[in-house]
Amino acid sequence: MVSGLRNLSSLPPDYLNGNRPRRAMTQSTDDRLRIEAAQRDPARFGELYEENFYRVYAYVARRVGDRHLAEDLTADVFREALAGIGKYQWRGVPFAAWLLRIASHTVADHFQRLGREAGNPAGDPEAPDSAGIERRAILFQLVERLPEAQFRVVHMRFVEQKSIREIARELDRSEGAVKQLQLRAIENLRAQMEGANA
Repeated sequence: MVSGLRNLSSLPPDYLNGNRPRRAMTQSTDDRLRIEAAQRDPARFGELYEENFYRVYAYVARRVGDRHLAEDLTADVFREALAGIGKYQWRGVPFAAWLLRIASHTVADHFQRLGREAGNPAGDPEAPDSAGIERRAILFQLVERLPEAQFRVVHMRFVEQKSIREIARELDRSEGAVKQLQLRAIENLRAQMEGANA
């Protein structure tokens, strides 16, 4: 079962210090086995939650821009996923894509509620399509496979939304070195995404 959300004021130190779990090329098989286990026993959903929590939270937080709201909406995403896991059908697409689709709908519903309350039913103008969600799920997996220094810079820059100067100070590197790591990471990701779409 999904219990309460963890404290998100910062990621666990182990996660940023290089002790994060590396994804093997068997991620697809691992996903499928975890999903099947959770479908048989909902108590096993916790493994899927742990594996995907940060990417869902990062996606939601980036869309809503408020930590507390992002925590609440992320909890809603995982509650909905747990409720629907029995109907989930494996199609070879990363499980995170399904979760991000739920997150997209959850965020869109939130904006629609806000719009109705404010008398403006327009909703979220940036709701992505299914292909966009799938691309993001693949991108999250590729980011986690980056060399450690590149991963740390990308995570601090785009998830934690720190400035180059803050990252340089934290990593005890020059701003130029941080910019180089960021550039190499982005080029690496671009090449891999183009390869995945070829």
